[in-house]
Amino acid sequence: MRKSVKSWCVLAAVLVLLTCASGLRAQGTATQRKASGLAADLLMQWNYTGKQLIDMAADFPENKFDYKATSAQRTFAEQLLHAAGANYIFIDAALGTKPPKDVENPSRQMYKTRAQVVAYIKKSYADGAAAIRRFGDKGLIEEVKGPFGNQMVTRAALFAEAMEHANDHYGQCVVYYRLNGLVPPASRPQPK
Repeated sequence: MRKSVKSWCVLAAVLVLLTCASGLRAQGTATQRKASGLAADLLMQWNYTGKQLIDMAADFPENKFDYKATSAQRTFAEQLLHAAGANYIFIDAALGTKPPKDVENPSRQMYKTRAQVVAYIKKSYADGAAAIRRFGDKGLIEEVKGPFGNQMVTRAALFAEAMEHANDHYGQCVVYYRLNGLVPPASRPQPK
C-alpha cells in the first residue's frame, strides 16, 4: 500500500509539471522562460486557473447566472461557486485543517450577485496562492493526509488536483457559454 501511495505522489508531481507546461503553452509565452522552481511554477498555473474562472464570472451575463443546460446540472453560478469552494477542501488538507461544512457547495443565496460570486472566486484563489507561497518548494513536496480516504499525498498533488477539478468545471461553463450563443473570454481573439 505504501508503495502505491509513493507511486501516486510521483505521478502527481509529474502531472503538476505537465499542467504547468501546458499552462505555459496556453498562455502563449513568446520567449523561453527558465523554470523558477516547483512553487513558482505551481503558483503561476494556480493563478492562471483562477483567472480563467474569474474572467468567466465577470463576463457571463448576470441575468443568465442561473442558467443550466439540464435540470440535473448546476447553474452557471453554482458551477463557479462549487469550483471555488472545493478549492478549500484541498487548501485545508495542505494546511492540515478541516474545511467548513458544505464548503464545496456554497449557497447561491449567500452569493446572489455577480460581484459576490467574483469576490468569492478571487478569495479562494488568493488563499490558495498564499498557501503555495508559504509552503515553497520544500513544503510542497512534503506528504500530508489527503482529503479523501486515508492516504498520504504531497501538497503539490493537492493543488494539482484542485486545478484539475476547477478545469473540469471551467469546461462545463464553456458549454454554458456556447449553449447561449456566447464565446468564452479565453476563446476570443487576443489583441496582438
